[in-house]
Amino acid sequence: MEEEPEFIIRVAVPADVKHVYAILSEMERSARERGTGIGRRSPQSICRKVYDGHAVIAVTRSGEWIGFSYVQAWGNGGFVSNSGLIVAPAYRGRHVAARIKELTFELSRRLYPRANIFSITTGAAVLSLNHHLGFRPVTYAEITTDPAFWDQCKACVNYPLLEAKGRKVCLCTAMVFEPKKMAI
Repeated sequence: MEEEPEFIIRVAVPADVKHVYAILSEMERSARERGTGIGRRSPQSICRKVYDGHAVIAVTRSGEWIGFSYVQAWGNGGFVSNSGLIVAPAYRGRHVAARIKELTFELSRRLYPRANIFSITTGAAVLSLNHHLGFRPVTYAEITTDPAFWDQCKACVNYPLLEAKGRKVCLCTAMVFEPKKMAI
């Protein structure tokens, strides 16, 4: 007899909005602990991702949240970001982040099959996950120029550096997956 998994990773459903404040709290706590910047998200924006079917959540069999990420289109759908990847501390080191990232990537490809998918991060684990999925490091000039995307960075401690460098350099590494290059 096969053992049931300890947790379930799936596209979030409207009932999952009950976890939004816990997710946002962990995002902020984790960024503070690592001493890195983070673009703050509003509860409303995360709820909208859940309601629109643009979020991935990991939950225990009893329904407790343990991980999260979401998809966001930019520049009229020419770019899609995979953002907000977070795993509750008690579940880190169990490949939850990798499985969430894979499903978030699949969701991005399904919702926006022609879009370039990008991710910016200061985390080595996310860099490694992105590389595994076929992302490559790029300059900021190769990701969206949509001002709404860059406005999200205003709450980050590194925002003055980003602005001083004309939104061309920061401490985050930008990575992109280009479906057109994969089709060749």
